[in-house]
Amino acid sequence: MSRVGKYPVTIPQGVTATVQDNVVTVKGKLGEMVYVANDEVETKIEDNLIWVKPKAETKRARQLWGTTRARINNLVLGVSEGFTKKLDLVGVGYKAASQGKVLKLSLGFSHDIDFPIPDDLKITTPGPNQIEITGMDKQRVGQIASEIRGYRPPEPYKGKGVKYSNEWILRKEGKKK
Repeated sequence: MSRVGKYPVTIPQGVTATVQDNVVTVKGKLGEMVYVANDEVETKIEDNLIWVKPKAETKRARQLWGTTRARINNLVLGVSEGFTKKLDLVGVGYKAASQGKVLKLSLGFSHDIDFPIPDDLKITTPGPNQIEITGMDKQRVGQIASEIRGYRPPEPYKGKGVKYSNEWILRKEGKKK
């Protein structure tokens, strides 16, 4: 039995959700998102709760049960609150600046990196060494954060690079004389 799937998704105040033929549409203050659930699970709305149940007792249906519930929960959280990922730039001369639709990154290369900001996300730089990525799609926010981190991942000796703000870098000891 799925430990995630057996709990319903609560629809908060200010959010409307509809289910038609396993197509879940959620509208909130931040926008509208649509999720097409797999045919092996059944979704329905009862009393401001979205329930997900497997149609059969197959292994695949049980796998999709928890996954579908988690995806629908992320839709509801995304349109009501949104998701944020914070990145820190660690290193001498490493900095970021948001200029219109472009994020300028100075990461120790011979050139600056111009990262185009997608229309569905908001990227801000509260400080020269911090980046905040905000949006209503959890997967998209994480993907863009991962792409920015991929330009200069943190190295294990001094910890220099682009890291998530809650990431802990396992440090190695350097050479000894």
